[in-house]
Amino acid sequence: MKPVEVSVWIAASPEMVWSELECIEDHALWMSDATGIGFVGDQRRGVGTRLRVATRVGPFRMTDDIEFTEWEPPTTMVVRHLGPVSGTGRFEIMPSAEGATLTRIEMLELPWFLGGPLGRAVVLPTLTRIWSRDLRRLRDRISSR
Repeated sequence: MKPVEVSVWIAASPEMVWSELECIEDHALWMSDATGIGFVGDQRRGVGTRLRVATRVGPFRMTDDIEFTEWEPPTTMVVRHLGPVSGTGRFEIMPSAEGATLTRIEMLELPWFLGGPLGRAVVLPTLTRIWSRDLRRLRDRISSR
């Protein structure tokens, strides 16, 4: 399984980027494929936090059950996807010249109704474009503050 990796440079400190990224309840404001986020249980931050995320990519809609498996401010956030699309997702924040680079890395297995392994050739380029645009939207949110 080949990972999908997208990055964006942000004119902000890693701590400022983290402070926006850790607001999980706001992810649907900049993640265009997330149409709604609901917490499972009372936990809102850190390892063990669970979410149900309503997602939409083109005509496909599903619920992505997610659990945070790493939470290391201000650099690393990792989730395990437990829904029909399985795998891991990772955000990494690295200091860079006068700002920070935010990278999203996804290692996903697609369900049969998205073509399974063969569907990756069609679905993953679309997701790469969506996720690149999402990181630019997050950058713009942070820059406007």
